[in-house]
Amino acid sequence: MPLDTDIGDPAPLGLVSFGLTTVLLSLINAGLLPSAGEAVVLPLALAFGGTGQLVAGVLEFRTGNTFGQTAFFSYGAFWWWFGLLLLFDGNGWLSIHTQTLGAALLLWGVFTFYMWISTFKLNWGLWSVFLTLWITFALLGFGDLLGIDLLLMLGGYAGILSGVLAMYVSFAEVANWSFGHTVAPLGDAPMGSSSTTTTTDTAD
Repeated sequence: MPLDTDIGDPAPLGLVSFGLTTVLLSLINAGLLPSAGEAVVLPLALAFGGTGQLVAGVLEFRTGNTFGQTAFFSYGAFWWWFGLLLLFDGNGWLSIHTQTLGAALLLWGVFTFYMWISTFKLNWGLWSVFLTLWITFALLGFGDLLGIDLLLMLGGYAGILSGVLAMYVSFAEVANWSFGHTVAPLGDAPMGSSSTTTTTDTAD
């Protein structure tokens, strides 16, 4: 029987919005899908990756989850930024400067790294998502900044792993709620028990 909760947890929505969109884009970055596939990524980034996480971020305010609202709203805005970047570039409204894009991705890596530090007090599932995500941003950022295609490809594979892990955490939270007990484990906090007992201390 599902758990009796007064407020729905927005974290699974935000996690799958991030994870699914990240996997699709990363398949292109890794060279497993053609670059022309970005035309499919663009509307997905805006409609699901961006909007889904923005909605989750706003709803996390209701739960009092500072980590969740910061992560979901930030990465939702990231997907809108990235989608608009592709849209404007594709229509000739602006030209992407590759090195500046690399610097921007590195800044996202810095943000993700300090969010990863907080996951040491959450669970191993989220710890793994954020670990692989800041590595993804670092590889993609340095790849664009230095013009090294190998780093971009490796960033694609790291992004696939990060997206799959985020989708697993989303699945675990939905399944564990639906069955009323742990079906898919997320693990304890890497650095001991979290100071909060809510089930919404998750995000990506």
